[in-house]
Parts: sequence; C-alpha cells; structure tokens
Amino acid sequence: MSSILTQVFFVWVLGATLIYHEITERMNDRNDGFCHSVLATLKNEKLQILKDAQSNPRMLATWLYENQGEMRFGSENRLFLVLVDSDGFNSSWKLKRNLDLLEPTITKYLDNFKSKKMEDLKVTFGYKGKPQVFTALADVIFVVR
Repeated sequence: MSSILTQVFFVWVLGATLIYHEITERMNDRNDGFCHSVLATLKNEKLQILKDAQSNPRMLATWLYENQGEMRFGSENRLFLVLVDSDGFNSSWKLKRNLDLLEPTITKYLDNFKSKKMEDLKVTFGYKGKPQVFTALADVIFVVR
C-alpha cells in the first residue's frame, strides 16, 4: 500500500515535464535494447516536429501566441528565437549562452530580412478568454545544434 501511495504522490507532485524527464532518465540508466528503442523513437518524433516547425514557422508562431501565459499576454509583433540541441533536447536552454552558435544564425537572419514579405509574417490568432481575433507580425529564428 505504501508503494502505491508513494507512486501516486510522485505523479501528483511532479508536473508532466518533470515526470517525462524522470522516466527518460531512468530509461537511459537501464541501458537495455527496449529502452534504447523507445528513446530513439522519441528523439525521431521530436526531430520530425522540429522539421515541421521549420517548414511552417507561422504555425509555430501562432501556437506560441495562443499558448502564452495569461499574465504575460501580448499581441505585439515578435521575433521568436527557438533553441534546439538535437543531441539532448532537455539541454536546449543551455544554447542561449553559446554565442559562437547564436551570432552567425541571427546575423544571417538579419542580413536576409529585407527579402521577407510582410504578408508572410502576418499571424492571426485567438486567445482563451478574449473574444477578439489578434493580428501581429512574427517570425521564428531556429538555432539548431
């Protein structure tokens, strides 16, 4: 009985992201064929999602607007910087301090910005609890290692 209560408490206290991290870490530690297969499948699915987002950055920008926190809601124009470490997705946040990777990608984007059409940057989105439809100009820079 104590074991079940511990498991339920574990699930209740931790959010989905932490649970996912805990499960994948335990699978890495097991180091068996089944776990490697599952982890490879998860990585391939994440890489496919990345590829889809890079092919359609407007869809990602719309999703980011629609899923922003209520306290920070804003419909202003935005340039999203998406950092992805394809070797360890959970470590992607660390790329924000890798200037050798960030600088050339951002510079290339800025150098080519004049060729972008403003109509291609237009994002229309709704937001929970707000009846109006919002429009903004947005784009996404992907920094992938």
